[in-house]
Amino acid sequence: MTVNLDCVALIAGNGIYPETFVHAARKAGVKKLVAAAFTNETKPELAGIVDAIEWFRVGQLGKMISFFKKQGVKQTVMVGQIAPKNLFDLRPDLRTLIMMAKLKQRNAETLFGAIGNELAKDGITLLPATTFLEDLMPGAGHVAGPQIKKRRQEDAEYGFKIAKESSRLDIGQTVVVKNGTVLAVEAFEGTNEAVKRGGTLGRGGATMVKVSKPRHDMRFDVPVVGPETVQTAAAAGVDLIAVEASKTLILGKEEVFRLCQEGKVSIIALA
Repeated sequence: MTVNLDCVALIAGNGIYPETFVHAARKAGVKKLVAAAFTNETKPELAGIVDAIEWFRVGQLGKMISFFKKQGVKQTVMVGQIAPKNLFDLRPDLRTLIMMAKLKQRNAETLFGAIGNELAKDGITLLPATTFLEDLMPGAGHVAGPQIKKRRQEDAEYGFKIAKESSRLDIGQTVVVKNGTVLAVEAFEGTNEAVKRGGTLGRGGATMVKVSKPRHDMRFDVPVVGPETVQTAAAAGVDLIAVEASKTLILGKEEVFRLCQEGKVSIIALA
């Protein structure tokens, strides 16, 4: 899909994903960047690096679309997560209520897909969440940190199969394993909490595996590993992070590499 470099909007969640996208978009030549930001989620510093920004509560879809139309937005990208607690504290406007009433299931895939459909009704295309960031998705092989031994590779491959099945069932995309035993499967609590739980049970030497969903919609919910992931893993006794090759974003690469060396955490990518 061709990206219109005159104007691109970002639906900005938490973490460093939004600012990483902004810098990559500027480098690609985007002239105008418009941000929809969320109270208690998006970093306030984002306001200083975009051309227009408006703050919303989670669930104000109609207001957000009106803002985009006013700014002349035709294409947008979802960058950064929304904390699960804020999804439960949802205060939907009328357009969101109507949209959600049509959903038989309410999970990330159906919810974000429905938002994409609502945007399309107003002539706004939801672009892949990896737009301008393709070089941050490593291919198969060693990515960062110390080289690993054969036994750890076997754990990673076993965890990969379990994570793929778990994500197919829409439970979670991350698992923690050790010596062929599943210690934790991510559910609603999110990746970091699952890693803490699994690492505590493993008491050191555990492996975290994060994958994409089968038939993954790259417009949203793309697997991400960043500095916080490495710090959480190291603190929990997880010293190997395995991700899916060419489908996982490594954000804050320089800091990730530094933290991996300092904390003796390895990252590998599996095909």
